[in-house]
Amino acid sequence: MNFGQWLGLITLIICFYIIWQIRQIILLLFTAVILATALNRLVRKLQVWGIKRKFAIPLILFGCFIFAILVFNLLIPPFIDQFQELLKLLPKGFEQLYAKLHNLESQNFDWLPPLPATSEIINQLQLTDLFQNFLSFFSNSFNAFLQVLLILILTVMLLSNPFAYRRAFLLLFPSFYRRRTDEILSECELALGNWLTGITITSLFIGVSCGLGLSVLQVRLVLAHSFIAGMLNFIPNIGPTTSLIFPIMIALLDDPWKIIPIFIWYFIVQNLESYWLSPTIMAKQVSLLPAITLSAQIFCASTLGLLGLILALPLTVVAKTWIEALLFEDILDKWEVDKINS
Repeated sequence: MNFGQWLGLITLIICFYIIWQIRQIILLLFTAVILATALNRLVRKLQVWGIKRKFAIPLILFGCFIFAILVFNLLIPPFIDQFQELLKLLPKGFEQLYAKLHNLESQNFDWLPPLPATSEIINQLQLTDLFQNFLSFFSNSFNAFLQVLLILILTVMLLSNPFAYRRAFLLLFPSFYRRRTDEILSECELALGNWLTGITITSLFIGVSCGLGLSVLQVRLVLAHSFIAGMLNFIPNIGPTTSLIFPIMIALLDDPWKIIPIFIWYFIVQNLESYWLSPTIMAKQVSLLPAITLSAQIFCASTLGLLGLILALPLTVVAKTWIEALLFEDILDKWEVDKINS
């Protein structure tokens, strides 16, 4: 390679290094892009109804502000109280489960391996580190406030003039490929909008359905369980399984026989969501294979942390859109056609 090629390669490596160092800021920017995409859909609907964009944006933002105030005043305070009580009861539920397993072992089941001590189980599963990382994400309230504030500011800035930021992003690509890049960005916007709409509806369905079932079964802390089930639905595969742990642990403290109907109800709700609601709501969403989704979650969680795990699915949706358009359609497919013609 000549000097110019070496210089370009070194510059590319430095750019990747800088991106890696500021990956958390990029994740926050990506979160703002998702929110701006969702709000921009609402703004466009108001524009279809004859409202100008300069009036539609303040109306949407004001509506979101009123909705946030209602949620924080009506739902957040009781949820925080129930969630704090849930954190106090979880260790007791775990001890109850361990005691029942220990009794099962002592009833002439010699073929069962001996149960390790509770401390050994926690160390092997690395539950201590998991809860520390989870709580540390919310413990630094000032840092969390700054991150949320940054996301909101970026969202408003992107929403106020999305075309200017889009044109600035297009300048990063060669002039001959900018028109195609603009088409890919439109596909990404459509995919993100469909994903966010679909996941919001399915999460509400999961939360309300689980809450109704737990209310009928008279399980304590229904609001906390239903809220957690709905929020964890944003994390496919891992989230629904994790949300089942909390009501089961509480049921162990009250009536262990409730575990069976809780498990059955969660199984029914998750299957209704997976095989009926999601295919109906997300018919136009970018389809992802389960193995790809799970691999993306593991990769994002290990490299980008908790926020990466939460954003794993939208990141995968965007990556899949770019790979299909750039690699498959623009390179490999045309390469095969050129070989046949030659």
